[in-house]
Amino acid sequence: MSADNGTVVVIEDDPHIADLVDLYLRREGFRVLLASDGEKGLEVFTQEDPLIVILDVGLPGAYDGFDVCRQIRARGSVPVLFLTARDDEVDRILGLELGADDYLVKPFSPRELVARVRAILRRTRQGPAPQEVVTVGDLEVDLRRREARRGDLVVSLTTREFDLLAFLSDNLGLALSRQQLLDGVWGADWYGDERTVDVHVAQLRKKLGPDLPLATVWGVGYRFG
Repeated sequence: MSADNGTVVVIEDDPHIADLVDLYLRREGFRVLLASDGEKGLEVFTQEDPLIVILDVGLPGAYDGFDVCRQIRARGSVPVLFLTARDDEVDRILGLELGADDYLVKPFSPRELVARVRAILRRTRQGPAPQEVVTVGDLEVDLRRREARRGDLVVSLTTREFDLLAFLSDNLGLALSRQQLLDGVWGADWYGDERTVDVHVAQLRKKLGPDLPLATVWGVGYRFG
């Protein structure tokens, strides 16, 4: 294992959880920076170039985790893994709609957290094949640059939203089940509900326009193109 596999920013107000996450990530060779509130977390995020942000939902102070996630998303596509003490579907869906790449409900296994971080980084580091652009109508999906363009406009997508769009583009015209999409985009080691796919599809339709050729195939899943 490399002595420094990159920087992880952990924004968590519970010192016991923060120390445990710090310990396990450092064992994996990551450089870990801790912040105990949203304001300080955003300051560290802005100053550093992290591979991923691990973010508690219930932060003290002016910014909760959702506020912090909104600001991170406004500044780029760094992956976000939410930590939440609330096993509430509304909170999970809101987090995913704001652009979180995954979430863990407390209490959680530190080893599972490490596995989730690895899975997210595998997806974001793999990157698509170079010099490949998929065009559907006036939409261009640039897999090398990881951009979605409509005309001259680059549409801002989260890491997971672009991964989903890229996977659909790789399987243009095919009806894919929600499970196939989960396996292809989230990975076989992802734990979660199939409705996660529906949330991300809704976000793609919202951001890329109602005429996006992403059709629901009833009883199966979705077809792009």
